[in-house]
Amino acid sequence: MTAYVLDVTLAHIRPKIWRRLQVPGDLSLRGLHEVIQLAFGWQDCHLHEFQVGEQRYGIPDPDGKDEELRDDADIAVARALPHRSSTMQYTYDFGDWWIHNIAVHRIEEPESLRGHRLRRAVRAGAVTCLAGARACPPEDCGGPHGYAEFLEAIASPEHPEHDELLAWVGGAFDPEAFSLGDINRRLSALA
Repeated sequence: MTAYVLDVTLAHIRPKIWRRLQVPGDLSLRGLHEVIQLAFGWQDCHLHEFQVGEQRYGIPDPDGKDEELRDDADIAVARALPHRSSTMQYTYDFGDWWIHNIAVHRIEEPESLRGHRLRRAVRAGAVTCLAGARACPPEDCGGPHGYAEFLEAIASPEHPEHDELLAWVGGAFDPEAFSLGDINRRLSALA
């Protein structure tokens, strides 16, 4: 089974929030949606869509109102991203507009994979987070602009919304927090 190593980066955020994910090439885009949700820490409570060139993929409207949207369960990562230079976008939450830029970091056939453990994981269809940085923004914080305002408010005890926003997020938020082990534990639930 071919392994795809993808770099997934939140657009319009500095410093970068990103994840490097290893997924099997036959994983559907719907499956990739689930992987991204777990790897970033989103709660999967909003709609999503992939943009591959001019084609859009997501969960089709049961009433058929958006005939141009194709079912993301019907296309595999390998077909959507066939080359090392391939890219696409994943948008989550059409209110906050969290755009994730997805780029192929590398494509590896099983024979070329380094290490017995990695070959075994790919054969088993496992997904893994290999690297990344920074915490995912809180759900429903208002997109990139709202997230910047959120960070400014929680960093300044004098800010009028400081206490309210800290309470809303559960008492503390560290934008630099990143735990590869925690992410891979969440991803192991997909196996």
